[in-house]
Amino acid sequence: MFSKISRYRKLPEVTAPDAGGRMRAAKDLRMLPDVSGTFRHTVEGGDRLDQLAYKYYGQPLLWWTICDANTGFLSPLALLGKDPVVTTRFPVTAASEPPPWAALFTTVTGTQGVEDVEVSEEIQLVSQSVVISGQTVNAMVERFSRALLVTYNRLIVSAGAVAASIGAAGFQVGPSTDIGQLGQEIVIPPKPVT
Repeated sequence: MFSKISRYRKLPEVTAPDAGGRMRAAKDLRMLPDVSGTFRHTVEGGDRLDQLAYKYYGQPLLWWTICDANTGFLSPLALLGKDPVVTTRFPVTAASEPPPWAALFTTVTGTQGVEDVEVSEEIQLVSQSVVISGQTVNAMVERFSRALLVTYNRLIVSAGAVAASIGAAGFQVGPSTDIGQLGQEIVIPPKPVT
């Protein structure tokens, strides 16, 4: 029996075999509806889907409506930035040029729980005093900043352990920052008609 606000209430009944091969009554597959609406909510650290549903619809059990409108996320936890798989940016510097990238990738990808590793390089032009032919002039010079973007399961490995494996490969590691949903916008669709 489903409540009147259940997303499964209006689905047709079907029969499907269970693990033992017996035919059981079940509900048909629920397709995601087309969602219109342009209202957005900026995700904050303490957000919960039931609280957002109460805030926008007056009914906490309508949290699934928000999930339906944000199809780019595989789970409700990912929608609010609480997914166990995260990507963290680790600023890195190397004592030698070229940096020992092969050792770094071998060490970090060999860490249990690490799923992906990418290098991010940014070049900034900065003004610097340079001596040319005995004269000091201001010139624009390139300054590199490098970071490692590591995707890992934080239920298996911590950011500290990932930073330690980066350090073991011969790099200095700066303060890390998570790249996630906090501060990003999600769609809040209109309240469904029940």
